[in-house]
Amino acid sequence: MSANSTENQRLIAIVGPTASGKSELGIEVALQLNGEIINCDSVQVYQGIQIATAKVSVEERRGVPHHLIDFVSPRINYTAGDWAREALRVIADIQQRGRVPILVGGTGLYLRSLRNPFFVSPPTDEQLRSKLNNLRERRGVDHLHRLLQRLDADSALELYPRDWPRVQRAIEVYFQTGKALSKQKTDRPEPQEAARNLDLIVLNPPRAQLYERINTRTEAHFTAGLVAEVEVLLAQGVPASSNALGAHGYRRVVEYLQGKRDLESAINQTKLDVRHYAKRQLTWFRRESGAVWFEGFGDDEAIQSAVLQSLQQSVGPAAQQSPRR
Repeated sequence: MSANSTENQRLIAIVGPTASGKSELGIEVALQLNGEIINCDSVQVYQGIQIATAKVSVEERRGVPHHLIDFVSPRINYTAGDWAREALRVIADIQQRGRVPILVGGTGLYLRSLRNPFFVSPPTDEQLRSKLNNLRERRGVDHLHRLLQRLDADSALELYPRDWPRVQRAIEVYFQTGKALSKQKTDRPEPQEAARNLDLIVLNPPRAQLYERINTRTEAHFTAGLVAEVEVLLAQGVPASSNALGAHGYRRVVEYLQGKRDLESAINQTKLDVRHYAKRQLTWFRRESGAVWFEGFGDDEAIQSAVLQSLQQSVGPAAQQSPRR
């Protein structure tokens, strides 16, 4: 972006692994650059999914408007394509009001769906989805992944077995269209202008400190009533197989309530799940072009100052830099 460009043409994204301080950094950047925040986290979109999502409270937002957060029923399996369509609408509205939209979150697929729009997929076949949900519950996520390998080997190579919502969706697309999802990816629209003018900031905290934060935060979530929250959601009719309750921090609680593991196992497995997820997030973001990486936490004042300096000096989408491995 040239020095003569107006700020209302700008789009910033602040991403990174879970527990890296993205929310704190996003709020500080918004305060300094006349911005508004758009949630880019696939779990924070859901209503009633609170404790393990680290949603920023109204008080913590410090007056910064937040969008696309806490607005989808947990009964709905909200998709990255759904989010991208809503995000483009919100981005346009924020820019028209002369402010800066700032995407904040750790869901790489959401960001990718904005930068490289998906093809128009068929609507969900609820009967087929129910059959696959039952198959997953009986045989496990590895069985679903092996099925995808037979139907669409290229998609299976891109997806982890634990990323079962995407594995399952790829299977659904195959059965609904008769064509592999990987073969349909070229049938996608061009990204809109808003997604091309993107300053991409990635946080990369020291791994040991990040894992320590994850472990501490997981214990705090259970202490704060995570099990009771899940009990309420299940009692309200939210399916145990939903995307919302399949998220990190929730799936092991569901297993505990179903009698499949004890509480200590649920806590320890959740810690491991989230640490593995953080590692996969960093791997994902290394594939994103045009990123500037910062080696620290977003709630560190030195990192906040460095990010603001980079954004104030940037010309166009930030020049790509290689993160420390």
